[in-house]
Amino acid sequence: MTKKEHIERNIGMTFDFARHLIDHPEIVDTIPDGAELAFIDKDMPFKAKEHAKKKKVVRYKVEHVFEPIKA
Repeated sequence: MTKKEHIERNIGMTFDFARHLIDHPEIVDTIPDGAELAFIDKDMPFKAKEHAKKKKVVRYKVEHVFEPIKA
């Protein structure tokens, strides 16, 4: 995947998540203030250790819906 394709995919997931929040506003209350959102594509391997060093990271596995990932 080229850098441009990676950026376009991330932008697409961000807009998809914004649309999901509009349909499910209650999700906003589950995200701590100052949290970093990490969108993990359903086809990408996920390594919890890479994100464990950061505080307040809320991860979402992206398929057709956004599901929080419990670490």
